[in-house]
Amino acid sequence: MEDGIIEGRNAVIEALRSGVNIDKVFIAAGDTDSTLKHIASKARSAGLAVVEADRRKLDSMSVTKSHQGVIAVAAFAEYVTIGDILETANQRNETPLIVICDEISDPHNLGAIIRTCEATGAHGVIIPKRRSAGLNATVAKASSGAIFHIAVARVTNLTSAIKELKKAGVWVTAATTDGEKTLWDTDFSSATAIVIGSEGAGVSRLVSENCDHKVRIPMSGNLSSLNASVSAAVLLFEAVRQRKMKITGL
Repeated sequence: MEDGIIEGRNAVIEALRSGVNIDKVFIAAGDTDSTLKHIASKARSAGLAVVEADRRKLDSMSVTKSHQGVIAVAAFAEYVTIGDILETANQRNETPLIVICDEISDPHNLGAIIRTCEATGAHGVIIPKRRSAGLNATVAKASSGAIFHIAVARVTNLTSAIKELKKAGVWVTAATTDGEKTLWDTDFSSATAIVIGSEGAGVSRLVSENCDHKVRIPMSGNLSSLNASVSAAVLLFEAVRQRKMKITGL
């Protein structure tokens, strides 16, 4: 296994059987082979993300150039639950500060966001199983190893995750260009989850509709938005500033 890549039918079946921490399983699109169908079914039963990919994609990922229509990518760190993230905050006797990544597919952006979360003392990151980068080698490198120090939960449905957070008393704020408040007018000192959208589409409609607030970062230049990881950093450090002011009373 090089760089977290497990390829070939027997190797992937054995990895699934032995409980290797797998991030995603890529299956050749349109292939009706019964063994590939069995692998896909077994992976889904284990709660893993299964992605159909064309042969060119699999060929480009393959190290051995003999992938047999299936490649699994091992995760570089264990995923946790939302409850684990909330418990982390509880154990530190701190108010939860969480980042929700809404379909951040660029592993460099996800890694940078995780690195900032670790640097600011955030309690965890939530990502969706589909249409998102996972904890792979590129993310590990981009995070400078922060993935080994920050809790990351991977969920089937972000809307359900938001509802779970709200039930636990967490306010959910989406970072958007049309937010009704600026980051300076938004209270981040209470239990907060900040939603960061993808580079192209931003925060998805359904996710946005389920958030408590929408917040914007004021822009003075000609561009209307910042890179996703930069936006996350700006908002997280504002949250840290507010929380320190609340503690010190300044």
